[in-house]
Amino acid sequence: MTPTSSTSPNLPRIALTSGEPAGVGPELCLALAARALPCELVCLGDLRLIEERARALGGAVTVLPWTGAGGGARPHAAGSLYVEHHPLAARSVAGRLDRANVPYVLSLLDRAIDGALAGEFAAIVTAPVHKGVINEAGVAFSGHTEYLAQRTHATRPVMMLTSGSLRVALATTHLPLAAVSAAITQDSLCETAAILQRGLTRWWGIEAPRIAVCGLNPHAGESGYLGDEELKTIAPAIERMRAAGIDARGPLPADTVFVPQFLAGFDAVLAMYHDQGLPVVKHAGFDTAVNVTLGLPILRTSPDHGTALDIAGTGTAQVGSLAAAVQVAIGLAVRGR
Repeated sequence: MTPTSSTSPNLPRIALTSGEPAGVGPELCLALAARALPCELVCLGDLRLIEERARALGGAVTVLPWTGAGGGARPHAAGSLYVEHHPLAARSVAGRLDRANVPYVLSLLDRAIDGALAGEFAAIVTAPVHKGVINEAGVAFSGHTEYLAQRTHATRPVMMLTSGSLRVALATTHLPLAAVSAAITQDSLCETAAILQRGLTRWWGIEAPRIAVCGLNPHAGESGYLGDEELKTIAPAIERMRAAGIDARGPLPADTVFVPQFLAGFDAVLAMYHDQGLPVVKHAGFDTAVNVTLGLPILRTSPDHGTALDIAGTGTAQVGSLAAAVQVAIGLAVRGR
């Protein structure tokens, strides 16, 4: 690897998976590489594909092969992108999904996970993948969160979205709405809250996190008239959390918990399902929203958007969320080491 400057033991080395090759991931990696970064950035992907996208987008970034770690990490210099080459199974065209490349997409994740588990990477940042084409290829895949948990043998991953000071964790992740109620148990809520508390303490340095717990139903069930999950499951779980030393309060109506004056009294919100909490985060800062997976033995962040096949290859995709994901990964890796 050609050195860009002197090495430093304090700089984290970040693995960046380039994601679905037909999506915006490769070009977002290039857009990110145009910026100087206080980390060593290693992109995982097909070298020729990324060179091809670089030429199509004007060639502002030089693509270089990365052949492995050599001592301490070096800060990323603007205008170059080091890529560890992983060959595509079939040539990829922007905007056109190809099931033949599904093993390639998953191999990038596997390489990043293995490297993080071995200590080679301080964190991994994942560009978007396409769940549909992965499942069409015969691989049961509900999302990065679940895949990472399975590969790292984590019993309960917790998906948390953050934008600025707003942090929203999910009690359930990628489930049909009809399956949410049955998936919420006292045990699962207590385990999720404990993981959230530990994550806030380790990664954000919050000594005594204050957690707002949402109800499941409108008006948090309104004393049982609009559903009894709050009475039977959520409220008893909160009592158990508090007995275990977790500063959790609720169940709170989801339509008022995000009012800024109320939210100021909490460090994080625990929402019951995906679309209860995430629309608020995306409204607060779509270009800065970052997904952080808690409960894993490794650190992982990602942008909060999909593959955007309709604009792939055009150079119009906004790099803000991916840049924020890398900055969050750098900050957490340095703080939590």
